[in-house]
Amino acid sequence: MKNETVSPGPRYQALLQLLRTAETLWNASRALFARWDLSPSQFNVLNLLHELPDGLTQIELSRQLLMHRSNVTGLVDRLEARQLVERHDTPDDRRSYRVALTAGGRKLVLEILPHYYRAAEEVWGGLPVKRANALVAGLTRICGQAERIVARLDQH
Repeated sequence: MKNETVSPGPRYQALLQLLRTAETLWNASRALFARWDLSPSQFNVLNLLHELPDGLTQIELSRQLLMHRSNVTGLVDRLEARQLVERHDTPDDRRSYRVALTAGGRKLVLEILPHYYRAAEEVWGGLPVKRANALVAGLTRICGQAERIVARLDQH
């Protein structure tokens, strides 16, 4: 085999910066939610359920959160222990539960959201809305491409 030099493509630095940014944002959100003794993932569960009075099944939560069902079970267990969510039987499927916010969970989300929205805007700084929208479109394309790669790799 020939001794070839392998070099990254022209977009490699963009990938590295995207990963650094994601990690930094995750750490910033961890610091933000620590004030309420929540992890970013726990807040994501509460935030998803905030708009859904009937709640979601744990399978629906795992799909929306893009995480394995077993991880969702642990999140829901911890939130339930704090009385922020509750599980309800699903009438048409005795093997599953719907997870919904309690009154305390709803109150906590309403307390957090103004801080969360303010921090989200602050992260963007002076980036124009039009530029942010273009970034969302580009990241959505990248996400779709990454999902296709994962699906292809899972087939092998």
